[in-house]
Amino acid sequence: MADTLAADAERVLATVRYVVLATADPDGAPHVSPVFFTRDGSAVYWVSSPDAHHSHNVEREPRVEGVVFDSTVPVGGAEAVYLTGRARRVPDEELHDRCAAAFADPRDGVAFTPAELSGDADIRLYVLEVERWEALVRGRHPTLGTGTDRRVPVPLG
Repeated sequence: MADTLAADAERVLATVRYVVLATADPDGAPHVSPVFFTRDGSAVYWVSSPDAHHSHNVEREPRVEGVVFDSTVPVGGAEAVYLTGRARRVPDEELHDRCAAAFADPRDGVAFTPAELSGDADIRLYVLEVERWEALVRGRHPTLGTGTDRRVPVPLG
């Protein structure tokens, strides 16, 4: 079961390019933001303005959750990968190595240099170090279904 779910999760992560990040506002209210992401093992990267709402939330509270899913599939065909971990802005001294990892896949057509993400630049590189990966198992899944949709841990990263 875990091998099949892990393979399905890897496929979703390889084909869907947006993660919906869930951060917490100062009053504890949830705040969700869809961001384009890249991945290197257990590190999920995105580029944002440090002035963005979710960036302020990450600076104050690094615990973040996210979900990657294809919203174009018919009802009943959903596949999703849930991510839980700690996010942070990548400091300038890590940018060289982190940019090489974050923008290594040329199919994304997006790559930033450390110079574009530091100094007077308006955007910065962020990383979510994923501590827990989970796959959605639909309640009606032909072999794994229980009648109720649920999250099942999968070994990724």
